Amino acid sequence: MNPKVFEAPYASVTYYPEKRLLVLIWDGSPSTEEYKKPFMAMLEYGRKYPVDCMLSDISRQGVISPDNRKWFEKEMMPLAAQAGLRRAAIVTNGNAFKLYYINLILGAVNKFSITTKLFNKQNEALEWLDHFRVEVNS
Repeated sequence: MNPKVFEAPYASVTYYPEKRLLVLIWDGSPSTEEYKKPFMAMLEYGRKYPVDCMLSDISRQGVISPDNRKWFEKEMMPLAAQAGLRRAAIVTNGNAFKLYYINLILGAVNKFSITTKLFNKQNEALEWLDHFRVEVNS
């Protein structure tokens, strides 16, 4: 069984050790404090166990405040890059508000050596991340 790194009504994080992958699934609109908690749990977990990849499923995530987005860009992304994150997949339902949010996030992510790609389905995102793992292990 894959360990839960974080569990709350608004988000959960699961670790897949064979893939060196953390999967964050959002559900609803987190407050500012709630928004930070799963990310901080992921960073803490990554200090103990190898993590190269991340999947964030925001298809059921509500609206994210500009303050949360700025925190993610200015604080979380540099920490994730320092921790060794190399690839990130984002799963979204593609509504206009989320695409605006994602485009702003991608602008911040592109400053780091983290390859990021958008997907409509979780299984497609996992296949892409698996392809990366195969390349690394070859």
